[in-house]
This record gives sequence, C-alpha cells and structure tokens, in this order.
Amino acid sequence: MYPTVADALSLPVVRAGGPRLVAGAAGLDRRVRWVHAAEVVDIAALLRGGELVLTTGIVLPDDHAGLTRYVEELASAGIAGLVVELVRHWRGALPPALVDAAERHGLPLVTLARETRFVAVTEAVVGLILDAQMAELRAAEQVHETFTALTVAGAEPVEVLREVTRASNLPVVLETLAHDVLAYDTAGLDPGDLLADWARRSRAVSVADRTGYDEDAGWLVTVVGARGHHWGRLVLLCPQEPVHRLRVIAERAASALAVHRLVARDRESLERHAHRTLLADLLTDPRPEITAHSVALGVPLERRQLIGLSVRPRTVATTRSMATHEVLRDLAEATALAARRARVAALVGIVDDTSVRALLSLTPQADPDTVLTRLATETHQAAALPVVVAVGSTVTAAADARRSLVEAAHVAQAALRAPDAAYHRLDDVRLRGLLHLLAGDDRVAAFAERELGPLLARDAAHGSRLLDALRHYCEHGGNKSAAATAAHLSRTAYYQQLARVEQVLGVSLDDSESVLSLHVALLAFDIGQGHTPLSPDWVNPR
Repeated sequence: MYPTVADALSLPVVRAGGPRLVAGAAGLDRRVRWVHAAEVVDIAALLRGGELVLTTGIVLPDDHAGLTRYVEELASAGIAGLVVELVRHWRGALPPALVDAAERHGLPLVTLARETRFVAVTEAVVGLILDAQMAELRAAEQVHETFTALTVAGAEPVEVLREVTRASNLPVVLETLAHDVLAYDTAGLDPGDLLADWARRSRAVSVADRTGYDEDAGWLVTVVGARGHHWGRLVLLCPQEPVHRLRVIAERAASALAVHRLVARDRESLERHAHRTLLADLLTDPRPEITAHSVALGVPLERRQLIGLSVRPRTVATTRSMATHEVLRDLAEATALAARRARVAALVGIVDDTSVRALLSLTPQADPDTVLTRLATETHQAAALPVVVAVGSTVTAAADARRSLVEAAHVAQAALRAPDAAYHRLDDVRLRGLLHLLAGDDRVAAFAERELGPLLARDAAHGSRLLDALRHYCEHGGNKSAAATAAHLSRTAYYQQLARVEQVLGVSLDDSESVLSLHVALLAFDIGQGHTPLSPDWVNPR
C-alpha cells in the first residue's frame, strides 16, 4: 500500500516545517504515489494523479478566480494533497479563496510555517513509497508460491477460490463467458446478496485487458483460459482500486483454474475422446478415413440418414464448484446413455465450451421424427439439469454432416429463449434461428450497428437504459402499457424513455417498418454478443 497523506505529514522532516492542515481533512487517507515540487501555475496538465504537490506559492495568483481555478485543476488531475510554504509569497495564512476551493474538493491543503527543504521532503516520502513497493513485491512473491503449490497439487476450483478469499479477504466468483456462475466463495457475505441478479450485473462489466478493474461496479476481473481459449472470468468484488498484490492473486488463481480444466479434460472417457476427435474432424476436415474410424466405433456413416444434434444446458449456474467442462462432460455421458437407451448409433462428444454435439446415424428405413422424439425424451430424463435439445437437417453423406451439426448448434443457441419442447428444429426458432445462422455475416453486424449504434453510445455515455426500453417495446409488440409493466416503470417514465429513443435514433416508433428493423437489429445484437466480442464501434460509433 502506498503511504497516505497523513503518513507523509507525520515524517520528521515535514513536522520540522510546522505543518498545519487548513482544508480537506476528509482526504488525509489518500494514497501518495509520488512527490512533486512545482512552481508553475498550470502544473496540473503534467501530473498523473496521486502526487503530493509542494510549492512556495511564489508564482500563484492572488485573485479569487485564479486561485479557485488552480485548485480545481489540481483536483481534476487527482493529486493526493497540496503543501504550501508560508515564507516567500504569503505569510501567516493562505488566501480564503484557496482554502475554500480545497475544502469543496476535499483536497488536503497543508501550510508550512517555516522554510523547508523540499528535496528532503521528497526523499523522505519517496522512501516510504519504495518501502511500500518492496512490501508489495514480497507479498506478490508469496502469492506466486502459494498458487504454484495449488496448481502442482491439482487443487479443485473450490480450493483455489478458498485461497483467493483467504489471501484477499474479498468475495470471489468464477463465471462462464455467458455469465453463469460456476463457483464462488462469499468471504462471509450472504450468498443471496453476492449472486443477486448476477448475470445482468456481470454483463454490464467489461474490461479491455486480460485483467482490469471496473470502478463503478467495484469488480476486479481477469479472464480464465489457456492456449488462447478463454472460457470464463474470475471476479473479485473489490470496493476500492486494487493494489498490485490483489491483481497478482486474481491472475495466479486464474492460471490455477485454467490448468485444472486442462487436467480435467484428460479424465474424460476414452470413448468420449474418440467420438470428440471424429466430430471435430467432421466439423473442420472431413477426411475419407473418418468413415472407417467411425464404423470401427459402431457408427456407420455411409448409406445412412445423418442428423446433427446439439444438447446444451439452459444454465450452468450451480452452487457446487464445477467447471464448465465438467458440466458438459457429465452431459455428454448422459446423452450417450440416452442414445443407447433409444437404440440410436451416435457419435457423442464435446467440441466447444457451450454444448454437447452428436451425430446420429439412422437406417434408411427409420422415421427421423419417431427416433428424435424417443431420443430427446431419454436425454431429458438422463440429464442432471434442464437442457435444450436441437437437431439439424437430415443429410445422407458424411461430407454434409458438418452442415447438420452446425445448424443444430445454431438452433440450440436460438432455442435458449424458446418455450420448452422435447427438441427444436430450425423452423421452430424462426427469425432468431435465421439470425443465428447468419451470426458470422459482417453485413448483419453492420446492419445492427447502423440501427442501434447511437442508442448504445448514449447508454454507455450516460448510464441510461434506453436499449432495454426499446427491447421491452419490441418484445411486447408495441404495447406500451405491457412494456412499461415489464420494465417496472410508470407509464409516464417509460413513455419519456421511448421519446428519448426516438430522438436519439431519429425514427418514429409508430412506423411499423422502423420497429421491425429495430427488433431485428436487437435480435442480431443479442446473438452477436453470444458469438463474438462486441465491436467497439457498436458502443462508440464513428
């Protein structure tokens, strides 16, 4: 921890100058990152924040406006405090304008009654800073040793999160990239309070780097993953700007979790591993030898009806410490069991971090609808959690299996918000399904950007919820009363939001074609968030 302004004022070299706090007592606990002696009026532009500024005041103005502006600029730069020597310019007391401005901004303002060697003050305070940095480095080294030991020991996620809480004394949550909670440690808080409305809160927090701090939410977030494949985020609820040690804790814990997941992959059954390899090859490089290998596994691919299947959890939130892959691994075994019970030859495996994929192999005489109904029923019964079962189009050649598998995955994603059903096809998810199939098309993304860009920029800049207001309006077919109820707003307040939406977008919500375009853009935007990171241009349109 950096020393505080109070720590700096307690140094003998400062006390020798006869320090007196004249304003900003509330800011005495501000951290001092550096010391800067400055005899320049417009010094604020050269500062980075956290400095303790020392001045004789010799170049400072005497007029009220000039002194007020000087303090406001320093406060905007985020300095820790201002120390003025009362020897060369002012004697006895500072001008009231300077004192009043510092008090308004909560900026510690200290006078020195006697001439003081600023270089000695700088050396003494910098010594405190260096001592604090060395302590941070020693603490970081201890953190590295602790989490390295956990990694080598193959610690489970619950053990890793327990150590995070012990070392930081902060609540910690492990979530998927879809913002589903996998595991957590409350650090003594009520779990209900910690996880309340988690998905919405988490979606509002994004960091530009692998590890970053969101000051508004009070979240320290680091990405979890290995080999360039990110699968989750580790969140420390940190109400204040985190020190270096906390960042090290978060990053080392994320590394331990990533290694655990890689080790867990090695524990999947040999059958699932073989099936996963074949499915991955069918999706990327359908070589001729795949057919022979599949036959050897009891799943013929020639002269058969082939149907892609995707099974994904409706949610992977759980109170147990369970990584995403472990959830899917259990689901893969349940799907394989369901296929055996339904007497369906199938390749079943995990090829991504969202769902279980399967390729069903039916005889030419089999009725696909009958088989799918039986298999879906068995899958729902075998799964340990609510799932969505989706199927692709029926194909008759192994070379076309990829199309059916990809279509099934798109349908499964689209069906997450659809009513419950034994299984879903592309025509069941209608427009949403079409947009999922086009999710990678730049033209669709560009359309959504043109339609919603100004609204997203407005929400980001002002913290408004205009996009949600528009979504409620579209989802309720233009029924303003129903939309206002869904938004938990009075009609008057909601109508004002809709008016602002029209103003920002330059459209009329009474025009059916405009509403249709905006609704399609919203669907594309939601789907785009689930497929790829949101383009910065959507939030800050050029």
